[in-house]
Amino acid sequence: MTRTRFVPLALLALLVACLQSLALSSAQHAHAATQVCALYCDTRDPSQAQAETFPVPNKEENGRRIELHVSDPDGMAWASIDDGKLNDSVWLDRSWDGGKTWDGLLGKASIPSTWTGTRTLMYNLYDPTNHRRAVLRACGDAQGVACTNWAHLGVCADRCDGAAPGSGTGDTQPVPATTLKGRVIALHMDDAGMAWATLRGGAAGDEVWLDRSWDAGATWPDGSSMSRTSVPAGATSRTTDEINTSDPLGRLYGGAVRACGRAVDGQNGSCTAWARPATSRPAAAADALMWSYDPGTAYWKSSWWNSAVALATVIDYMRQTGDTTYEWIVDRSFEINKGSFPAGARSSDPIEGDFISRATDDTEWWALAWIDAYDLTGDAKYLDEARTIASYVNGYWDSTCGGGVWWDREKTYKNAVTNGLYVRLAAELHNRIPGDTLWLGRASTAWKWYVSSGLINSSGLVNDGLNTSTCQNNGQTVYSYNQGLAIGAGVEVWRATHDASALAQARRLADAAIGSPALTTGGILTDRCDAATSDCDDNAKQFKGVFMRYLQDLDGVTGGAYRSFATKQADSIWSADRDTLGRLGERWSGATSSDHPNARDWRTQASALSALLAADG
Repeated sequence: MTRTRFVPLALLALLVACLQSLALSSAQHAHAATQVCALYCDTRDPSQAQAETFPVPNKEENGRRIELHVSDPDGMAWASIDDGKLNDSVWLDRSWDGGKTWDGLLGKASIPSTWTGTRTLMYNLYDPTNHRRAVLRACGDAQGVACTNWAHLGVCADRCDGAAPGSGTGDTQPVPATTLKGRVIALHMDDAGMAWATLRGGAAGDEVWLDRSWDAGATWPDGSSMSRTSVPAGATSRTTDEINTSDPLGRLYGGAVRACGRAVDGQNGSCTAWARPATSRPAAAADALMWSYDPGTAYWKSSWWNSAVALATVIDYMRQTGDTTYEWIVDRSFEINKGSFPAGARSSDPIEGDFISRATDDTEWWALAWIDAYDLTGDAKYLDEARTIASYVNGYWDSTCGGGVWWDREKTYKNAVTNGLYVRLAAELHNRIPGDTLWLGRASTAWKWYVSSGLINSSGLVNDGLNTSTCQNNGQTVYSYNQGLAIGAGVEVWRATHDASALAQARRLADAAIGSPALTTGGILTDRCDAATSDCDDNAKQFKGVFMRYLQDLDGVTGGAYRSFATKQADSIWSADRDTLGRLGERWSGATSSDHPNARDWRTQASALSALLAADG
């Protein structure tokens, strides 16, 4: 007869555990992890966590407790196992596509002898540098593999993903609807930036959903088919639940969404264009600008002085609107970047500490940004830093050409940008340091030199610099940022001295710029490189924003004398120079061509944001 052979229970349990472990780490689902750095890098010690929450229920396995811990201020998680035995282990799984696949066995730790528990190190939930959002779970092997639920599957801001349609206020359609076999599929957003989709003119079984992307619509691994729903029997329309378009907790800004639908009588679908919310012009521009900020390096990559101006622009936005969503970047940028860096790390020049480099003007931009930070926060460390930088810069003032600060450490050039910055910086310091006389004297002396130096030509426009052999105006290009800095210098000197002639000079400079074909075309601010036959380099992309920043300052002390000009710039930017993702270009007229396309990057974004702020006053 045939005998039945029984597998011993212990061996069976071991076999099951092995199979489970193999399933969890199978090539189909799990793969090797790449280290992620955001505020901190993966493998940070949990003892340094700023907070501890438990977003999902614990998992019990053979009497052991497997637990997921999350620190939202850090954007990191860790796992623990307790009530265990020798060699029980615990780890994290991290998924970038909502749990379909994952990086497995992150931080795997085993219980040593005499202990009954252990924990992993911390791993990031978010990757803002690469525009990714993860979900994590805690897993353990305690004579059987078990995992908690995935944590942070949905985004929660003012409201959470899945909010009922109509639960907010406002209803705008940021992009045209799409059509499919007579159906109309539309994307909607409310005043808080929550998005939902509608399908109209359909039939029972039609489907409608949202896609969400963190990388400007390039991919949407964790945001496919969100809030998907079908038209019920007897109906012709359907509305999805709402989802968020940003994740402030994860410092993921500039999220894009689109509405999609599929007809019941076909397999093909149709989607609208990708869009970002536009709760206001400045808010939309700031959101798109922050998309490019890297929390790991704490600046906008590849441009040192431009990052200082971008930071000041975001601070201007917060001071003007009261929206402090991005206030965390102020201290982050300061603390991460106040040290020294070799050439190539932040700039082509070494950064020597205190934001100082051989390029005097690059250094000055950071000083002005830190005074702006002081005005926002009231934290004296920013004002102290600005004073440190200004003292360094003052060391490059000498009697060559009657005065002025040298542009570089090698003392090769005295130019408008370096000296316009210096006047503004010295006057701002005086206006913020109680009882100061030192910086008042320096600001007054520098302003008198600037006005009489020859930098301002007979048309009231500022040329690039002086010929150091003759100390005469060198006749080089009139740039909008030099004109703007001269305006800003005059306004701040007027605040410091109450000298009406300084304010009058600032107005003459502004009027000359607005009325000159060298800086305006059809009433739109235009640098020479904005011509249809040329392109602006990364420096020049940000020039016009500097002009608008200081024109706004002048406008504020002259009863709105320049508001109509600012409004014209903002209206042109918004109507002609903006795409559906709120990205704003170099040419505010919107002009473009295949040979010389209208460039869009974070520099042009910051520049245009200053114009939008000037129009809103």
